[in-house]
Amino acid sequence: MPESIAAPVANYAHAVLAERAEHTLYTSGVVPVSPDGSVPDGIGAQAEVVWSNIVAILDEAGLGVADIVSITTYVVVGHPLAEVMAARDRALAGHLAASTLLPVPALARPEWLLEIAIIASR
Repeated sequence: MPESIAAPVANYAHAVLAERAEHTLYTSGVVPVSPDGSVPDGIGAQAEVVWSNIVAILDEAGLGVADIVSITTYVVVGHPLAEVMAARDRALAGHLAASTLLPVPALARPEWLLEIAIIASR
């Protein structure tokens, strides 16, 4: 991080440089649908499902959370962002990625309260 700008306001990096990356994964927005097709109530529970789905996608690609370089999170307005950020921090276990959080009026389905897209690279 350049010392000429302010530190991030949460647990993320302003930027991540992936040098000579040979393996890069771009996801669509990952939604809070459990493997059985259910969508839990509440933003915290939905965030946990989304991160579980992201970990499964990473595993399938031979990558892990330490390979995530960028995260874009869309959260329906009016829901506590702290629960979303806490789920991200638990999933990343200290790894810092570039991260943007966007409040939105709605997502594709009314029961979805958040959606997360990532880029991972190794």
